[in-house]
Amino acid sequence: MRSLRTGLSLGSVLTGIAALGALLVAAPAAHAADTPLRDLAAAKGKVIGTAVTGSKLTGTYGDIAGAQFNSLTPGNAMKWETVEPTRGTYNWAEADQIVAFAQAHNQQVRGHTLVWHSQNPSWLTNGTWTSAQLSALLQDHITTEVTHYKGKLAAWDVVNEPFNEDGTYHSTLWYNGLGSDYIAQALTWAHAADPSAKLYINDYNVEGVGAKSTALYNLVKSLKERGVPIDGVGLQAHLILGQVPSTLQQNIQRFAGLGVDVAITELDIRMQLPSDSAKLTQQAADYKAVFDACVAVPRCYGVTVWGFTDSDSWIPDVFPGYGAATPYDENYVPKPAYYAIAGSLGGTTTPPPTGACTATYSVQSQWNTGFTGQVRIACSGAALSSWKVNWTYGAGQRITQAWNADCTQSGAAVTCANASYNGTVPNGGSVTFGFNASWSGSNPVPTVTLG
Repeated sequence: MRSLRTGLSLGSVLTGIAALGALLVAAPAAHAADTPLRDLAAAKGKVIGTAVTGSKLTGTYGDIAGAQFNSLTPGNAMKWETVEPTRGTYNWAEADQIVAFAQAHNQQVRGHTLVWHSQNPSWLTNGTWTSAQLSALLQDHITTEVTHYKGKLAAWDVVNEPFNEDGTYHSTLWYNGLGSDYIAQALTWAHAADPSAKLYINDYNVEGVGAKSTALYNLVKSLKERGVPIDGVGLQAHLILGQVPSTLQQNIQRFAGLGVDVAITELDIRMQLPSDSAKLTQQAADYKAVFDACVAVPRCYGVTVWGFTDSDSWIPDVFPGYGAATPYDENYVPKPAYYAIAGSLGGTTTPPPTGACTATYSVQSQWNTGFTGQVRIACSGAALSSWKVNWTYGAGQRITQAWNADCTQSGAAVTCANASYNGTVPNGGSVTFGFNASWSGSNPVPTVTLG
C-alpha cells in the first residue's frame, strides 16, 4: 500500500509497516518432520530419482537431492561429449563427483547415456568412418565407460532415442553406419563390461500406446527372443500440462509382460508461463497420475524427475515461454506437485497454511534525502530454507546499500535474496536485513511480497 506517506510526519514513517499477504508454501525445512520422498518410495518398493548437475551438489540443492531421492541420474556428466571430448582421452570429474555424492547418501546411480545421436564430440560426428571403425569406436567407448563404473551403477540407459515418431528407426550416425543391430551390439558390450548393471533402452513419446511405443515394444520382444541382454525400458515422460497419456499404465503393463522392468526416467511436466494456482493444481494431478500408474504395476521400477527444481530445468531453454516443470520452484520451495507425489507414494504430507511466512518492511530512520530501512521475515507454522522478497518503489526511491541480503534494483523494482548464511528461517523464528536508500518528494512504504 502507498497510503502511508512520510511527507506528513517522521513519526508516521517510523510506525508505517507493510505486511506481506498470502504467500508461499514452505521450503524443505517446512516438511523436515515429514517422511522424505525416498522413504515413501522405498516403502512401496520403488525408486524415486532426480537428474542432477554435479557442480550444484552443495547447499540447499545438495541437501534436497540427498534427503528426498534414493537415485541420481547425471544430467550431462556421462554423455559422450563430456566424458570423451577428445578421442581416447576421458574426463570423469563431474560423473565421479555425482557417484561419490550418491555413495555418501546411500543412493543408486542411473548411468545416462552410452549411445545417442546427440551430445557427441565433434571428433566423432565430423569423422569419416567405415562400419568396422565405427563399431570399434562404439565398443571401445561403451567398454571403457561401463568398466570405469563397474559395480557402482544400478542401471544404464544404454541406447537413447532410437525411434522416429512413426516407429521407424531414427537416422543417426549409428543406424546409418551399423544398421539397427547397433542396439543389440551396444547392449551386449555393456553387459560384458558390467554384468550386474541393469540395461535399458530409453525414449520419449513412448509413454502411451502408439506407433512409437509399439516399435519399442517389438524391438524389446525381438531382443528378448534372441537372448540379447535387455533388462528394461525407460519412458522419458517429458510431458505437457494436462496431457498425461490415458494409456500410460496399460503401456507400462504391456512392457512388463515381456519380462522387463519399466522406469519413468526423465519426468517433467511443463506449462505455459506464467504459472498460476490453476496450472499448479493441474500439474499436481498430472504428477500424481504418473506416479499412480507406476505404483500400480509391480515391474515399474520407479520414477526419476528430470531435475527437481525449476532453477535446474532444461525446459525454458528449449521451449521458450514454457517452464515451471519440476516439483520445486526456483527458490527450492515445494510446489503442489511435490505434495501430490508424496500422496501417491502413501505419504500424508499436506502444504502448510497460506501466509505461514510473512515479510514486514519498516523505516528505521530518515533524513532529508535518505533513510535506513529494514525487512523482517518471520515464520509461524512453516519454515524456509531460502527466501526472496520483492517490492516496487515510488519515484525517487532507490537503494544505495544493503546488509544481510543481496539486493538489486531495476527501475522501480527491488529484489532482495538471502545471504549465504541466513537463508534458513525456522518455524517460530525470523531473520532481518537492512538497507540504506535515497528518496525525494515522498517516501511511501511499499507492499512487499515474499517468494
